Amino acid sequence: MGPVTSVSWAVDGRHIAIGLDNSEVQLWDSTAKQYLRTLRGCHKSRVGSLAWNNHILTTGGMDGRIVNNDVRIRSHIVETYRGHEREVCGLKWSASGQQLASGGNDNLLHIWDNRSVAPTQWLHRLEDHTAAVKALAWCPFQRNLLASGGGGNDRCIKFWNTHTGACLNSVDTGSQVCALLWNMNERELLSSHGFTQNQLTLWKYPSMVRIAELTGHTSRVLHMAQSPNGCTVASAAGERLNFWNVFGDPDEVKPAPKEPFAHVNRIR
Repeated sequence: MGPVTSVSWAVDGRHIAIGLDNSEVQLWDSTAKQYLRTLRGCHKSRVGSLAWNNHILTTGGMDGRIVNNDVRIRSHIVETYRGHEREVCGLKWSASGQQLASGGNDNLLHIWDNRSVAPTQWLHRLEDHTAAVKALAWCPFQRNLLASGGGGNDRCIKFWNTHTGACLNSVDTGSQVCALLWNMNERELLSSHGFTQNQLTLWKYPSMVRIAELTGHTSRVLHMAQSPNGCTVASAAGERLNFWNVFGDPDEVKPAPKEPFAHVNRIR
């Protein structure tokens, strides 16, 4: 099977995609504990990024390619996006399934729109980061709002209007930004970091005032995952998993209010 380089759950909570160092992607049924199929021919080397959009599994490779795979059919490759010159290290579909954000080791952030006349041509090519862009998170309460985080030479969290491509704000966090998660119930953003503190930081949005610093890891916190109710976060670093009740009590939380004027920026 080879080293596992990425993992992603489908929205149904049953199917799981596993990216491998040998350029392949395996699909498994976790409920039946059954191997389903292997996707081949997407990439030339390791598959470091995965993102589901219904029946489409998007894969990002060390070769800089982004591939849309329809997992229902034998000839699964349906679209290929080319825009990164180095490894694709971050992929996230918007909740609407219309826009894809991709970050690369070439310090580039691309926004792709699958409704455009030429969906394999980027909608926006954003060059503001000065290090790899691995951390990506679409806002759950304001449409067309994307947060991105830069690596060790950048250290910034940036906020984008993906309708216009405008950078709305940039915050220097002081360390490598490895992952980002929005609170689904409040206007808050959680970031995970590398050197020097390897911490998690909770921010109030949009003021970006630090609410809390969570420590406990001894190496960079490369990944975070959120529980279905949005309250618990698992963070991964150095073969260790930490679990945090950072986003409140699930019995008490209420969904964050929608942006009053969110409809103004909708893509038509």
